[in-house]
Amino acid sequence: MTNLSDQQRDHIQQVFPVFSHVPDESWDLAQLVRVTPSTPHSIREGHMLQHAMFIMDGWIRVFKISSSGKEITLYRVGSGQCCVLMMASILGETEYEASVSIEAATEVLLIPVAQFRTWMNTHQPIRQYIFKQFIDRMTNVTHLLENVAFQSIPYRIAEYLLLQSAQASSVFITHERLAVELGSSREVITRTLKDLAAKKAIVLGRGRITITDRSILNLIIHPLL
Repeated sequence: MTNLSDQQRDHIQQVFPVFSHVPDESWDLAQLVRVTPSTPHSIREGHMLQHAMFIMDGWIRVFKISSSGKEITLYRVGSGQCCVLMMASILGETEYEASVSIEAATEVLLIPVAQFRTWMNTHQPIRQYIFKQFIDRMTNVTHLLENVAFQSIPYRIAEYLLLQSAQASSVFITHERLAVELGSSREVITRTLKDLAAKKAIVLGRGRITITDRSILNLIIHPLL
């Protein structure tokens, strides 16, 4: 007997159409769970995953911590997505190579690893979905690595602020959190933000950065324009 109701399976297949190919009798071990930022979990670097996880709604953040304790955000996973590093660990039968932070109330579809491997072997649309997720994330992570390796902190801050302020003039983030997002130190971030504020590109507030002159930020990214 499945743990999921017909209504829940219908909802799963709306969010993840690739699962519409899975017959009803194959859902007996799948679960839907709801977690929040305060929910304890063990999904850290080195963990052996017991379930494949798919985000129904909400957000999780996938990040790495260096040996010195510096943290950097790799990417976020939202509705209709999965963590490709989790998929790589499951399919390669290796330890998970990142850590997870739950950023909002999130509903997660859990499928036991053995069951998921069977689905991957049996249903081509699921394989195609996973491979596409790999390609999309590889592009994002490659861009991140290029920025870390080749771009200055002012460039990376300017790019981040412009992207995050596309719909509004303010970005609600602390200096410490921005350092985590960019894989830098709080001191370097604060110094650079103060320099941008002195140039009248931004105004700093408590947990808030307001963009006042986008052209200055654009000039940092495209100095020849």
